[in-house]
Amino acid sequence: MNRTIIDIHVLQTVPPSNLNRDDTGTPKSAVYGGKRRARVSSQAWKRATRTAFSELLDPSELGVRTKRVVEVLAERISVLDTSLSPAAAEELAAETLATATGVKLTVPKRRKGGGGDETESAPESTYLMFLSSRQFDALAALTVEGTSDGDLKTLKEFFRTRENKARARRSVDTGHSVDIALFGRMVADSTDLNVDAAAQVAHALSVHAVEVESDYFTAVDDTKTDAEMGAGMIGTVDFNSSTLYRYAAVDANRLQENLGGLSEGRTPSADPTRRAVEAFLEGFITSLPTGKINTFGNHTLPAAVIVKLRTRRPISFVGAFEEPVETAEEGGFLRRSCERLATYVPELEKAFGLTDKGGTWVLRVGQDTEALSSLGEELALPELVTAVGEAVAARLKAGESAQLETGA
Repeated sequence: MNRTIIDIHVLQTVPPSNLNRDDTGTPKSAVYGGKRRARVSSQAWKRATRTAFSELLDPSELGVRTKRVVEVLAERISVLDTSLSPAAAEELAAETLATATGVKLTVPKRRKGGGGDETESAPESTYLMFLSSRQFDALAALTVEGTSDGDLKTLKEFFRTRENKARARRSVDTGHSVDIALFGRMVADSTDLNVDAAAQVAHALSVHAVEVESDYFTAVDDTKTDAEMGAGMIGTVDFNSSTLYRYAAVDANRLQENLGGLSEGRTPSADPTRRAVEAFLEGFITSLPTGKINTFGNHTLPAAVIVKLRTRRPISFVGAFEEPVETAEEGGFLRRSCERLATYVPELEKAFGLTDKGGTWVLRVGQDTEALSSLGEELALPELVTAVGEAVAARLKAGESAQLETGA
């Protein structure tokens, strides 16, 4: 069966910056093609993309990843039953979460803001949990249904029945948010609640070799007079600058399943999937990790974007840069990087018979990217996002019709 795979390729220049640093404060790097390259981890760019979703999607379509799941659920329970005290709501939330997910909860010690005394807080999970807004709402409603008087014993009795246990389980295994459907979820205590990610994000690599530089800085004490020597503070910060190749792929079929398709016993709709695809496209393309952003102010947008629809498997073009790009005579890496891609892409697709007709779209800025114009239809970002969304929805709907006709 043909699938719908979205490949996203990005070239982005970044001035002196430290987008993603290691435990020593140095910008992350990797050896590729025998040369040291600048690297930005996939986790950093996925976090930036998820953060961008807050401006692209309604909060009801997103999830919360936290250890403080009891607090989050207790707040929603309290909204439904205003007679409950905060402590009672937390007790009920902990019982519901344990039933629904099997999670082990512990009570941490937290210090009060103003003093040194320790105070007990709501129980927390021992690892980050990722639940959607709809899942929290469903659990809250089930909790209130199971204990009309707010009594913990009543709730425990409610969950002793097999049907109610199953309902609790179902509450966290359906209604996944867009970010859970895209990036997946691991529940260590109940692996059947795991969600396989529909999106794959590569570590961004510079197309050229890089060297780390250090900025020596001082800070002046405003109250010192001219007669007093020395700085109030001195330090160093490491940085690099690079032209990055970024890549991500989205399996639209898995995304549709994660958002609730045939696996939930109903006819799937391509519309929520299209919305998620469009949000991911815009979020991934325009987002930027914020490491040391106040120090460097390195706010850039991509110089070039290529989006391809495929039917079999994702394909990265990072191989075009296995040999580091050298600077042009007049300086810069972007022009030669685009020329590399313009040559590499058709040669690779011809060699492997990659004749997908799903569509190719190109966004580019400036003359240095002109070589990429032959690879696909040139569009500005809003039109590109819409065109890809429409194409994905059409292919998914065609697949749905075929599945329903065959009874698959």
